[in-house]
Amino acid sequence: MIQAVNVSLSFGGRTLYKEVNLKFTKGNCYGIIGANGAGKSTFLKILTGEIEPNTGEVIITPGERMSVLEQNQNKYDNETVLDTVLLGHKRLMEIQKEKDSIYAKPNFSEADGIRAGELETEFAELGGWEAESDAKSLLQSLGIKEEDFYNLMGKLDSKVKVKVLLAQALFGNPDILILDEPTNNLDFKTIKWLENFLLDFENIVIIVSHNRHFLNKVCTHICDVDFGQINMFLGNYDFWYETSQLLLRQQKDQNKKAEQRAKELKEFIARFSANASKSKQATSRKRELEKLTIEDLKPSSRKYPYVDFKFEQAIGKEILKVTNLTKKGMFKNLSFNVEPEQKIAFLSSNSLVLTTLFNILMGIEKADSGTVFFGKTIKPSYLPQNNSSYFENCHLSIVDWLRQYSKDKSESYVRGWLGRMLFSGEESLKDVSVLSGGEKVRCMLAKLMLESGNLLILDEPVNHLDLESITSLNKGMINFKGPILFATGDQEIIDTVANRIIDIVDENTIIDKQMSYEEYMEKFKN
Repeated sequence: MIQAVNVSLSFGGRTLYKEVNLKFTKGNCYGIIGANGAGKSTFLKILTGEIEPNTGEVIITPGERMSVLEQNQNKYDNETVLDTVLLGHKRLMEIQKEKDSIYAKPNFSEADGIRAGELETEFAELGGWEAESDAKSLLQSLGIKEEDFYNLMGKLDSKVKVKVLLAQALFGNPDILILDEPTNNLDFKTIKWLENFLLDFENIVIIVSHNRHFLNKVCTHICDVDFGQINMFLGNYDFWYETSQLLLRQQKDQNKKAEQRAKELKEFIARFSANASKSKQATSRKRELEKLTIEDLKPSSRKYPYVDFKFEQAIGKEILKVTNLTKKGMFKNLSFNVEPEQKIAFLSSNSLVLTTLFNILMGIEKADSGTVFFGKTIKPSYLPQNNSSYFENCHLSIVDWLRQYSKDKSESYVRGWLGRMLFSGEESLKDVSVLSGGEKVRCMLAKLMLESGNLLILDEPVNHLDLESITSLNKGMINFKGPILFATGDQEIIDTVANRIIDIVDENTIIDKQMSYEEYMEKFKN
C-alpha cells in the first residue's frame, strides 16, 4: 500500500494541492488525470520522494519496493542494455555487488562466510538466480533484439531506449509501479503488450497518461487533479467522464424526479459493469462497479468545450474522387473515392506525407500528377496541422478574429460560439497573437463549426489540446453525420471514429481497407 496523508504543495504562491488524502492498494491501476499544469507529474514525484510536500506525508508499507519509469533517456548511456534492466532492481544489484566483493577477498574470514550466506539467501528470495533470464525475456517481449542486449544504451535509437527503460521499470515484479506517460514513442504492438502486462499485474500501478485508450484499457480508478484537490473515482476514464456528464445534466434538470435520476444512474452503472467484464481485470472491477451506490457518484468540476459539427448543405452522391495522385518521394498513383458517412483514418510513418496530401486536396499545394474532384454539393472544412498563417502578424481580439468567419457578425452571437470553446468574459478579448497552442486549436475548432462544412479534413487535430478538449473533439467527430478524412496519433479517436483505413506505407505501397483500426493493426501490422 502507498498512501498520501494530508499532502499539500504550493509553488510561488500558487496552491497545487491542499490536504490530499489518497490510498492506493494492491491489485488496482490508478490513472492520474488533469489539465495541463495541474500538477499530475509533480504528484508522482511526491509519491516517489523526489519532491517533499509542504505539509503531510507519503506512507509506504514497510518492505514494499517501488519502481519508477525513468524519464532521463541518457542516464544509462554507459551501461549495457541488459545491465540497465537489471539496475531496475536496486537491492538485487546491491546484493550482487557486495557478494562479488566478499568472494574476491584474498583472506575469506568466518564473518565473511556468514555475511555471504545471508546475502545468498536474500538474493535467492528476490529471484536473483533467474534475474538475467527474466530480464532477457522481458526485453524480447518488448521487441528488443538479442544482439542488442550487450550494446551500450548510448548507441541505441531513442525509440529503443524508451523500451529498455520501460523494461527496467517493469523488471522484478515491483510492489508499486509508477509510470509517467509510458506510451510516449511506443508503437501499437508494444502498447498492446504493455496493456496486457498491466492487466495481469497484481500489484499497485499509478499512471499519468494523455492516452485515453490506454487509460480505458488498464485503469480501475481515475484520480482527477482539479482545483487544488485530487479526487479518486472508481472505473476507467470513460466511466469517469460519462458519469460526470450524466450527473451534470441531471443537476441542470432540477425538475426531473429523484426516482427517474436514480433509475438512469443505476442503468448507467449496470451498462458499464457489463462492459468491464470483457477485460482481464474485470472480475474485480465488475464486482466493484456493481457495489457502487448512487451516493458514491460525484460530478467533476472540470469544464469541457462543446464540439459539435453541423452542416446545412445536403450531401450528394459524389463527395470526393482522387485519381492517380502522385507527389515524388511521398506517394504514387494514390486513388480513392469517399462515400457518405465514411470516416477515413490516414496512416503513415511520416506525418509530412499526410499533411502534403491534405494540402493538395485543399488546393494549398500542387501534386506532380493526378486529379482531385469534389462533388458540387461538397463544402470541405480543413483543420491544418500548422495553423500559424491564421494567427501570425494578427493582433485582433479573439472575438474579432472569429467574427471574420461568421455570417452573423453580432457580438453576442460570436461570443456564444467562443463560450462553447471556454473563452468567456474578458478572456475573449485577448489578442490572438498571445494565445497558447491549445487555445489556437480551440479557436480553429470554433471556426470549423461556424463554417458548417459537410466534409471535414483534420490533420493532427489533437495537437496542443488537453484531455478535456480531446474528449470533446472525439465526441464531435463520432456524432458528425458527414464524411471525415483525418490523421491523428490518438488511438482512441482512430478506434472510435474510423470505419476505413488508408495506410500510405511507402511511396509505392498503399493499403486501403474498410475496417476498424484495431482490426487493421491485427491483420496487417503484426
